Amino acid sequence: MTTHTTGTRDQWLKARLDLLEAEKELTRRSDELAQRRQSLPWVRIGKEYRFETDNGGATLKDLFQGRSQLLIYHFMFGPDYAAGCPSCSMIADGFNGFTVHLANHDVMLWAVSRAPLAKLQDYKRRMGWTFPWASSHGSDFNSDFNVWFTEEQQRKGAIEYNYRREPVFETRAGGEGGGASQFAAMCGTDTATYLRDRPGMSSFVIEDGAVYHTYSTFARGVDGIWGVYPWLDRAPKGRNESGLWWRRHDEYDQR
Repeated sequence: MTTHTTGTRDQWLKARLDLLEAEKELTRRSDELAQRRQSLPWVRIGKEYRFETDNGGATLKDLFQGRSQLLIYHFMFGPDYAAGCPSCSMIADGFNGFTVHLANHDVMLWAVSRAPLAKLQDYKRRMGWTFPWASSHGSDFNSDFNVWFTEEQQRKGAIEYNYRREPVFETRAGGEGGGASQFAAMCGTDTATYLRDRPGMSSFVIEDGAVYHTYSTFARGVDGIWGVYPWLDRAPKGRNESGLWWRRHDEYDQR
């Protein structure tokens, strides 16, 4: 017998209607937060960032490809990685199918990583993805947008990520263990190197030829664009997580 609360259909409906009111309030609050994101002051980009793409060299402005809005997913794939981050890979599985819809709604969505373009292309083919992916290798882009840090910053506790200062790497909770070590091994690198790249997303707009940075979010802030979690949050057992359960989509045992 289940230990979960059970009831009649009428009892379920009453509880569901109570929950519906809370869900509607959350939707209203989400709409308000979206308006606040869009009301943030824009910061003009003065630096000429360079990227490598499937079609050759490009500037940040080029990534708009005629649209007025640009979304960038900061995909963890450093030059020393043998493969992309498994978490970023699951997120990319989610947005791969709808980039075409965004592109037809005045929004370009790109992934950007520090690994050389050839590595990104090989991994993209392995994963079967079609979204545009640019290499920022040799550019200041990732460091300027707080998703890549130097070994010295890591060693001295000078990393500013997700709008706060982190302690030195050696004294972080979990140290060399935990999920980061698992994912570092899955990426073919060590934990410290793996953690010098970080996930996030940033938004940009172009007006009168000028590019502006409008928004960035990091860490748990990317949960909202991690497509699997809204589904799990509606599953009977929720996220039901005890450790890192996910893999790249071609690494699961067939069931």
